[in-house]
Amino acid sequence: MTIFTPKFGMGASVLRKEDDALIIGRGRYTDDISVEGALHGYVLRSPIAKARFTIGSLDEARAAPGVHLILTGADVAHLKDLQVEGRMPRQPDGSRAPSRDIPILCRDRVQYVGDAVAFIVADSRLAAQDAAELIEVDYEAEDPAVQTATALDPATPLVWPDLGTNQAFVYRMGDEAATDEAFARADLRVNISFYNNRLVANYMETRAAIGEWKDDEGRFVLTVGSQGVHSFQEILADVFGLPKQKLRVITPDVGGGFGTKGFVFREYALVLEAAKRIGRPVKWLSDRTEHFLTDSQGRDNFVTAEMALDKSGRFLGIRVELLSNLGAYVHQFGPFIATGGITMTTGVYDIQAMDVTVKGVYTNTCPVDAYRGAGRPEAAFLIEKLVEECARQLNMPREEIRRRNFIRPDQFPYLTPGGRNYDRCELDGHMTRAMELADWDRFDQRLEEAKSRGKIRGIGMSTYIEACAFPGSEPAHLTLESDGTVMLAIGTQSNGQGHVTAYAQLVAEKLNIDVSKVKVHQGDTDVLDSGGGTGGSRSVPLGGVSSALAGEDLAQKIKVIAADELEASPADIELEDGVARIVGTDRAIDFAAIAKAAKSPEDVKGFGEFTQPEPTYPNGTHICEVEIDPETGTTEVVNYTVVDDFGVTVNPILLAGQIHGGVVQGVGQALVEDTVYSDEGQLITATFQDYAMPRADLMPMIQFETRHVPSTTNALGMKGAGEAGTVGATPAALNAVVDALWRAYGISHIEMPATPLRIWEAIHQAKAA
Repeated sequence: MTIFTPKFGMGASVLRKEDDALIIGRGRYTDDISVEGALHGYVLRSPIAKARFTIGSLDEARAAPGVHLILTGADVAHLKDLQVEGRMPRQPDGSRAPSRDIPILCRDRVQYVGDAVAFIVADSRLAAQDAAELIEVDYEAEDPAVQTATALDPATPLVWPDLGTNQAFVYRMGDEAATDEAFARADLRVNISFYNNRLVANYMETRAAIGEWKDDEGRFVLTVGSQGVHSFQEILADVFGLPKQKLRVITPDVGGGFGTKGFVFREYALVLEAAKRIGRPVKWLSDRTEHFLTDSQGRDNFVTAEMALDKSGRFLGIRVELLSNLGAYVHQFGPFIATGGITMTTGVYDIQAMDVTVKGVYTNTCPVDAYRGAGRPEAAFLIEKLVEECARQLNMPREEIRRRNFIRPDQFPYLTPGGRNYDRCELDGHMTRAMELADWDRFDQRLEEAKSRGKIRGIGMSTYIEACAFPGSEPAHLTLESDGTVMLAIGTQSNGQGHVTAYAQLVAEKLNIDVSKVKVHQGDTDVLDSGGGTGGSRSVPLGGVSSALAGEDLAQKIKVIAADELEASPADIELEDGVARIVGTDRAIDFAAIAKAAKSPEDVKGFGEFTQPEPTYPNGTHICEVEIDPETGTTEVVNYTVVDDFGVTVNPILLAGQIHGGVVQGVGQALVEDTVYSDEGQLITATFQDYAMPRADLMPMIQFETRHVPSTTNALGMKGAGEAGTVGATPAALNAVVDALWRAYGISHIEMPATPLRIWEAIHQAKAA
């Protein structure tokens, strides 16, 4: 008898199950869906950053060919504003600052270029757009506040005059007295200040939504690209003042999310409201410029930081003040990106004293919210830039100052001043291995060779840690189908990460079947009552463990049914390749027959729910090597090395893909990406002609290796990897650029992105000085 051995369990490099359909054009994205009788919506947006406005007569626009409905702020006054998730952060005096929520349509003020003024529904998008041009809006422009660094200056105009300030909130963390004492006894104080540049979350598929009103069911149906349907259901039901059962949310394939597609935007409420009023489905599709103008953006902090050190290079304390730009309104998780990120301020270092102040600020710009990493990349950049400057000022090797300050293996579990409880890491181990792979010790030889060609060269490092897979759970539901396949229903949502493959591996291993026999269903509130969605690298560390538990549960139920049919004990049943067999015999029954033999539907259902009490903490070392042409300022990334600790790996190919993508996004921020507003609040970088994206020719092949230490907080030892590449990459890339400039010209700081022009200017200023 041949024993079936599963090839596709935990740790196997299974090729992605979902890719076949996508490669041959059978993906089903929101805009691919055609609903009979659908009309098309278009949003009239403000061309002014800050203004009072009035809308004149709508008669001409309403009479335009193909127009069915025009909505203004007055028409949707019954709908709640989009609010911050939960409440504003608690301030040092115990109070919570008032929020400034997002109206579904503006009533009498616009606060940034792209703010929504009216919604037009017509037979086609072009007809709706033509009608929008017939709407007369009288804007009384006012001076806007734009720049983060100057938002609190007395001369800066107020975004919300009734507040009397552009400060949205103030938040503090750490021990001020202990930090003051550390600085008082320090031999050296090192200061830096920098701007963590704003980014646009440029996923491939722009946002789209289809709203329907089902009169026979008395409920709405929203089809939308999301990172989790259940949060959309709850938020929009609240906007409409309805029980959540009165709104079904469906998400088909999603072409990238990076955090932004986890949020509810005003267009989703508008298509639903319009569909109910007209009695026909309404579809809205964003174009790319709308995406640039209105989809929540990322990062945008101005930071000053200071480290206290003794003469041996030991870190004694750290003090930080961070201005976090919220944009014009408080977006869904906007205030909590900075306040959550600062919990990681001390990074991988044993720093006993920390004092951090975060000030949220309003500006007349697009709202800011979570973008891949959501606060943890910002924290890693801060500490790794500061550590590099400490090494420079002490004239100490960068790896040596890190080794002197790493949290030692015997200190784990380690409670940080930010309240994070790291379980286990081997920090010096992955840094040393990364240096070996990057040929760190022979960099000087490559530097001299570059000089012979008129180039300058630098090598940069970051040793990072991040928190992800935050406390909570993601239940998994399995059903044995009548054809012998298995269906997994789970409340996460794939945006391209490969969830279907990873979940199938974990289930297939427990049932001893091929991954092709495991199907995965995500994205429908009618299938599951609840789900946590995708974000914070939570899907596989939480949902994957639950899927494995559900597989174990279903396997036991299958054995019970098979034992009854074969007149044996469940303990004598083994599962292999879709068949239940009495061990050591040829007496067997296949899964399809078992499904038919079940006495009730519950007999062929498996359930698993793993609840994680503490985040997981992936960590690693990135090393970037660059070569710069001083005549043009052009930077070439010539080598990139990563050694990471992600605990236990489900699928090495999926893992490598996540790291490669994250690294490119992080290097993109360091070298090319930047969101630029004029002083008048106009978005200068509103198209791909103006906003530079990292391309294939920016990166060499990435050397990627793992040095895993299993997590003690995750049941399968996983640590999560979806955002880690971005966390480590930005500081490594910029540190490499600064290293090259420091060696050649004594330049110790350059703002991101380090574009050719910015580098060229820095070099010429240094020469002139």
